[in-house]
Amino acid sequence: MSICAARSQYFRALLFGGLKESTQHEIELKDANLTGFKGLLEYIYTGRMSLTDRREEVVLDILGLAHLYGFSELEASISDYLREILNIKNVCLIFGTALLYRLEFLTKVCHEYMDEHACEVIQHESFLQLSADALNELVSRDSFYAPEIDIFLAVRAWVNANPDADGKTVLDKVRLNLVSITDLLNVVRPTGLISPEAILDAIAARTQTRDSDLNYRGRLLIDVNVAQPTYGAQVLQGEMRSYLLDGYTNNYDMERGYTRHTITESREHGILVKLGTQCIINHIKMLLWDKDMRSYSYYLEVSMDQKNWVRVIDYTEYFCRSWQYLYFEPRIVLYIRIVGTNNTVNKVFHLVSFEAYYTNHTEKLYNGFVIPTRNVATMDQSATVTEGVCRSRNALLNGDTSNYDWDSGYTCHQVGSGSILIQLGQPYIIDSMRLLLWDCDDRSYSYYIEVSGNSWSWVLVGDKTREACRSWQTIHFEPARPVVFIRIVGTHNTANEVFHCVHFECPAQTNDKVASKSLMHKEKQLKTHDSTIWSVSLPPETATEAVNIDQEEINSTDSNIF
Repeated sequence: MSICAARSQYFRALLFGGLKESTQHEIELKDANLTGFKGLLEYIYTGRMSLTDRREEVVLDILGLAHLYGFSELEASISDYLREILNIKNVCLIFGTALLYRLEFLTKVCHEYMDEHACEVIQHESFLQLSADALNELVSRDSFYAPEIDIFLAVRAWVNANPDADGKTVLDKVRLNLVSITDLLNVVRPTGLISPEAILDAIAARTQTRDSDLNYRGRLLIDVNVAQPTYGAQVLQGEMRSYLLDGYTNNYDMERGYTRHTITESREHGILVKLGTQCIINHIKMLLWDKDMRSYSYYLEVSMDQKNWVRVIDYTEYFCRSWQYLYFEPRIVLYIRIVGTNNTVNKVFHLVSFEAYYTNHTEKLYNGFVIPTRNVATMDQSATVTEGVCRSRNALLNGDTSNYDWDSGYTCHQVGSGSILIQLGQPYIIDSMRLLLWDCDDRSYSYYIEVSGNSWSWVLVGDKTREACRSWQTIHFEPARPVVFIRIVGTHNTANEVFHCVHFECPAQTNDKVASKSLMHKEKQLKTHDSTIWSVSLPPETATEAVNIDQEEINSTDSNIF
């Protein structure tokens, strides 16, 4: 008894907690199966248990006891084991047990397996052994995807095999409006399980409801690109179709490696992708042709029948470049249409790669735009610097806030002429940004910041023209707005006529470690240059080149000027 109490709070309370059982010589455990409890005792006394030589029913009994008596480590280990042996024959039994004991991890594993093998599950004899609650929960899922008439027939078989159960509740979960009219009349009606009124309602919904509003089921594959030929996906419309879904995202140029369509005012052209089967998706990743600085505008629609389209992404008023990371509310989709509406160079829309996913990693959305929490002004997110002078085009966006000095690690522009211009890969809802001004001496700067979605309509979001600003700057503005372009314009430098910026991010990532790291770097730089900084004569009131922060002028022919 002492060992049981030492291993379990349940037994500790039962045996030594002052309950009546603590004074009894014999205690009856009414909820325990004998074979299962023997297995649990083996674990209690030895700390080990072999599951492979036990029948699945016994393993499930032990799992129930482990859950009841609070052996959480054993419960987790058995759940892992059951995940490994999951198959069509045992998944219904394991699912029912997981649901009974509210084992979230194991329930989720069973959901994913049953979703992927729905057609086989409903035809297996173990389907008839599900409890009413388990069957209700299963058939209610959008991702439990099989032909609806097959689901109806499986539920009918379950009702016949379980005459004492509440069959009506389960039958109500069948989506009759997804059954063809022919099957409603010739298969469903003769069973007598569904009232004539319900059948008429289903026919009315089938004929009068927009296809996009029907409560379809769809295949759910988590973090799997379903827009692949291996899953039956194909490109139905667009020129040079073979490239789009081939998975190659590096070997493309002006002549090959992309799918395209002509951009017209009527927008009758587009690139049309058909998935192998209807799928639940909430994320699309695609690559716009990006071998130069051009930008594109486009919208993206989804459909089940090519007649009723739902626009899930609308970037027709914004400039986009390179990789696009698109998120939207989960939808059941068979067709996806991408329509380009603008190319800043010519009248052709070029798409290199296209992928479609359902992902559990979701982003906050507002009116179809992502509200990012992490910095999206990075090269990984397709951001780039289109104006400014530096040794390396995207030094401003590489995240390095330590390795900068008098010669490198910053981007600059002539005060009174030009600006530093950053383009994000796509529009994001932004309400803050953060930048690091060059701070290796005691100079200060003044500046202002504007944002735009298309590079010609600008909004002022930060005005520091009357302030002496140094080092880290954080800008907050209201209301939050869709942003593609950020223009930073320096108006004053107390040391010379050039504005220097080391780092930019949006939204602002409030990280004290980064700021303190920059401060330590600054102190190091001041010590390193202590013998030389003060011997340098003040530069003339002209711009600097990217080579040295105090050289006299920008070379306008330098290849690093964007």
